[in-house]
Amino acid sequence: MTPRSTPMTLSTIALGTAMVLAASTTAVFAAPKVGEPAPDFAAVNSKGEPVKLGDFKGKKVILEWTNDGCPYVQKHYSSGNMQALQKQAAADDVIWLSVISSAPGTQGHVDGAGADELTESRDAAPHAVLLDEKGSIGKLYEAKVTPHMYVIDEAGVLKYMGGIDDKPTSNVSDIETATNYVTNALQQLNNGKAVDPAVTRAYGCSVKYGS
Repeated sequence: MTPRSTPMTLSTIALGTAMVLAASTTAVFAAPKVGEPAPDFAAVNSKGEPVKLGDFKGKKVILEWTNDGCPYVQKHYSSGNMQALQKQAAADDVIWLSVISSAPGTQGHVDGAGADELTESRDAAPHAVLLDEKGSIGKLYEAKVTPHMYVIDEAGVLKYMGGIDDKPTSNVSDIETATNYVTNALQQLNNGKAVDPAVTRAYGCSVKYGS
C-alpha cells in the first residue's frame, strides 16, 4: 500500500518559513553565554584604529565597560584598583579592552582625544579604549552597568561575566576586603580550573545608551 503524502499547503509553508526566521533571529541576537564563543565585534579605538575581538585569538581578553562620571567606576580608578588590574593583565600578556558605550550627550561620552586624556590622567593601562557611542558592542554583550566585566579565554570562549567584585558599593574602603572576581577568574584559568563563580550580578551605573 503506497503511503499517503501530506500536501504542502500555504499555511504549512508559512509555518516552516516562520520557524526558519525565528531560528535565524535567535542565532543573530543570542545573548552572551559563559562556555560559548564570545560574540565577535569590530570597533574603532581611541586612536581611530580598527580593532576586532578575533585579532586576539590565542590570548585571554578582558572587556571592561566604563564611564568616568560614574561613582562606581570612580571608586575603582580613584583608588588605583582598576589600574593595578590593568597593569597586571598587561604583565601577564592578557589583553584589556575598556569599552565606552555612552551615547553622545550622555554621562561618560568622550571622543578619542578625551579617552586618551582620561587614560593618561588616571595612569590607566588598557591595551585599548574602544569607542562604542552607538552601543552596538554593549548591546551585543548585554552590558548593563559600569563597570561590567567579561573574561574571554585563549580560544575565544566567554568564561566570566558580571561584577568586578562582591562589594556592590561606591565606597573605596570596601575594595580591601572584596573578592575580586576578575582576578579570581584569571587565576583559575591559569591553573586549568573551571571559573567559579562564572556569572555574578554586575553593579554600578546604568550604561548610557542612546534611544
